[in-house]
Amino acid sequence: MTGKNPFEKLDKAFENRVRLQIMSVLMVNDRYDFNSLKELLDITDGNLASHLKALEKDEYILVNKTFVGRKPNTNYAATEKGKKAFKQHLNALELLIKQQKGL
Repeated sequence: MTGKNPFEKLDKAFENRVRLQIMSVLMVNDRYDFNSLKELLDITDGNLASHLKALEKDEYILVNKTFVGRKPNTNYAATEKGKKAFKQHLNALELLIKQQKGL
C-alpha cells in the first residue's frame, strides 16, 4: 500500500448520481432554483427534494426561501464546506483514474 488510497478521499454524499449532478451545477453557478434544477436533471419533485435534503444535512448546500410576487421560490448554493468536499471527491476520482492507467 502506497498510502495514496484514493478511495479514502471519496465522499459518500457524492456516490449518488443525482447529488453529483446537483453539486456540479452549484459549483459553476452562484445560485440555482428548485424548478430549474428539476428541469435540468429531469427528475421528480420528491426525488430532487430528498437529495437536496441530504446535501443540506451534510452542510454542503445552503437553502434560501423567498417569494417572487406571491410565489415561493427556493434557491440553493454550495457552501464552502460543500465546495471543498466536492473538489476533494473529484481529485480522488482523478487520482484513481491515474493509478489505474499506471497498472
